[in-house]
Amino acid sequence: MKRPAVALIDGEHYPSVVVDALRQAGDRFEVRGALFLGGTEKIKADALEASAASTYGLPVLFDTDWARGLGRLIERFRPEVVVDLSDEPVLGYEERFRLISHSLARNVGYLGSDFHFSPVSSDRLCTSPSLSVIGTGKRVGKTAITGYIARVLQDVVTGREGHPGVVVVAMGRGGPAEPEVIDGASVALTVEDLLALSRQGRHAASDHFEDAVLSRVVTVGCRRCGGGMAGEPFVSNVAAGTRLANSLSPSLVILEGSGAALPPVGVDARLLVAGANQSVEHIAGYLGAYRLLISDMLVLTMAEEPLASGEKVRAVIEAVNEVKPDMVTVPIVLRPSPERSVKGKRVAFFSTAPSAQEALLSRYLEENCGCRVEMFSGNLSDRAALKADFERTEIARVDAVLTEIKAAAIDVVAEEATARGIEVVFVDNVPVEMPPEQPGRLAEMAEELAELAKTRFESRA
Repeated sequence: MKRPAVALIDGEHYPSVVVDALRQAGDRFEVRGALFLGGTEKIKADALEASAASTYGLPVLFDTDWARGLGRLIERFRPEVVVDLSDEPVLGYEERFRLISHSLARNVGYLGSDFHFSPVSSDRLCTSPSLSVIGTGKRVGKTAITGYIARVLQDVVTGREGHPGVVVVAMGRGGPAEPEVIDGASVALTVEDLLALSRQGRHAASDHFEDAVLSRVVTVGCRRCGGGMAGEPFVSNVAAGTRLANSLSPSLVILEGSGAALPPVGVDARLLVAGANQSVEHIAGYLGAYRLLISDMLVLTMAEEPLASGEKVRAVIEAVNEVKPDMVTVPIVLRPSPERSVKGKRVAFFSTAPSAQEALLSRYLEENCGCRVEMFSGNLSDRAALKADFERTEIARVDAVLTEIKAAAIDVVAEEATARGIEVVFVDNVPVEMPPEQPGRLAEMAEELAELAKTRFESRA
């Protein structure tokens, strides 16, 4: 059975060539209509719109705004795929990726002679309202934002008696072979618990452990490998993890992405997390535009010097609004928050933060937690460098090791500290809105997204 399709055509090709290409495409597709993208070198431009249908043998739409025109084309003809028969100089790289993003955002595939993009799987598996937190890459603060939102909504979303209000389904590159439930809401996992898991060969710093320990919510751990340009994992067990979450009968499911990979499950609302330190093109261009188009709101992390200037933050927001006008965007920074008091202690702080933030984060800990930072390390992702860190002379002076739950935090940092008899304290990354004089917007955003997810879920029921 032929798949319904629409085509993109231009006037840089002779009409007879386009007609022949459409005929050959018809061997595989039911081509229902086309969008004319421009170019007049090889066509007679006079009265083209009036004669296009007879010239090309199918309905042809014209729109100077190609993204809008593609949307009209998809809405009218309901295709499963867009067949791109255009080329340079009419359709360049940037313009093509923008059209790919708009097509995928409407759950329609997009293919050309040597490429084929598919939207991320969107099977509706959740039996409760669902919210996804996705990112534009690794280390943009996605897990910190997920944890914060889970904490906010845990106090807002009421669970039925005997059932959790919120369950987080997290997928990671080191997740379990079979999805597992970690009841962080009832049981406070300790350093010893995570060390025991690590010694069994588990990745005990996987995102679902971080969420459970620092946000005290019920989590379901999943794994994934690979990630396509649009965000589809090559393999994952998220579908099984979602069904496991459903069995807990939560009031809200939060699905957390991994890097730039998206959970391959349909959701009711999405929050995108991007880093202001990333390039504007990475966030708003190429298939970053796709992630913007399928998201309802945006959190922009790292929105401070030396990672990103005020001018850079404004440039990102402007580019975002070109892709998706009036996108709700909240710029924030992340600040370390130890899970318990370290007042009066000398500490070593292990983080994934770049070295450029060493002075700022160390000062923040000292001023807000009453400790003295004897050593800072941003080497959590580098096991060899971490081993060397524990040979530094400063280690002999510390009373406690502070560490984020990421990368080698358990199998290296916690192991080395425990072997030396040094207390280990886990550290969360707490979001602070920029400017800090206007707090509370992120919490409002979380509640708005939960309400949006509930409304959309109920409208489909």
